[in-house]
Amino acid sequence: MATAVNNDIVVEAVGLTKVFSDFWLRQKAVAVDGISFEIRRDEIFGLLGPNGSGKSTTIKMILGLLHRSKGNLTVFGKEPTDVAVKRRIGYLPEESYMYRFLTPVETLDFYGKLFGLPRAIRRSRIDELLEMVGMTHAANRPVGEFSKGMARRLGIAQALINDPDLLILDEPTSGLDPLGSRQVKDLLLDLGRRGKTILLSSHQLDDVQDVCDRMVILYGGKIRSEGTVDELLEDSGRTVITTPRLDAATITTIERIIRETAHVEVERVAAPRQRLEDLFLQIVERARNDRASTSGAGAGGPTAAFLRGEENEGGGLIAELEAAPEATKPVAATAPVSPVADAAVLTELVTGKPSAPVGKVEPAVSPSKPTKAPEPPKDVDRSVIDDLLGGGGNP
Repeated sequence: MATAVNNDIVVEAVGLTKVFSDFWLRQKAVAVDGISFEIRRDEIFGLLGPNGSGKSTTIKMILGLLHRSKGNLTVFGKEPTDVAVKRRIGYLPEESYMYRFLTPVETLDFYGKLFGLPRAIRRSRIDELLEMVGMTHAANRPVGEFSKGMARRLGIAQALINDPDLLILDEPTSGLDPLGSRQVKDLLLDLGRRGKTILLSSHQLDDVQDVCDRMVILYGGKIRSEGTVDELLEDSGRTVITTPRLDAATITTIERIIRETAHVEVERVAAPRQRLEDLFLQIVERARNDRASTSGAGAGGPTAAFLRGEENEGGGLIAELEAAPEATKPVAATAPVSPVADAAVLTELVTGKPSAPVGKVEPAVSPSKPTKAPEPPKDVDRSVIDDLLGGGGNP
């Protein structure tokens, strides 16, 4: 396999080590022990290993949240602590940290503001992301009412709000039902096809097997194996022949031919079994076609348009108009309102009596001579009219 050039390497780790020490700088644990790997542009890379193997620690060093003890680590050719690097990363932590009293719309708007996104773009992306993760029906519910699976869906939307070049997901399917897990994996495959670089950390073997191009397997802070999925999963000691269902006589003939020509015995003949996940999804799809009612998070919609590179080009113009200084914005033309008319109307509203005899025509007012507003009747408190006119009055 050809070696990738530097421009195609998003993350590069050489001899990366992280040692946790106590207050007296005495070594307590070696969480990551001299690992070396690279994540290439446009690929889905897996960090696989049991709990405590060093996956989350490696991710936090890539994010610049932890300083490495030894070795070299670059992200987009720069130090992980560089602010410009962080703007290009989307991150879903192992536990979704959300503000309980905010709604999904408010949560995504908050994270969009942190990335400096204009209001019009935030508004458009929020709607697309909530539809994508099946949360449109719960857009205005407090996050504190959500189940873990629904909070996880919102966390995935939060990680995508800035349309990142590098998406880092730490146990993304944790707490999700099989339908949600399948949806997340389909989303990752779609993003990978559209040029996103994804780092997926998981101890769920099916998650990594179904979506990753390459992976490393960690245990005890060290890399125990690495390569593509096909390279790691190939069983070189067996051969599998798949055909449509055969009758017993044909199977007997095939066994005899194999025994006579290859001098080996057929170990097992059996009908293939489908995966439990596939069976579950088939049942759910049939129920959905029968319009069965369900609760909780929805099935989700298509990948958000801005993640497919189809963001509305008019959003930038709208954002510029919204951000324009007040002096440059067009002001609607309004006819001048006479203070005499204001006072007359307010007097009538307060007293319940007409301010002038019906049919009486007021003389035209010369614009060069200011006209004093008529005094209200004696039974009306002047301060009430002053307050309504915005002219102050009694507090």
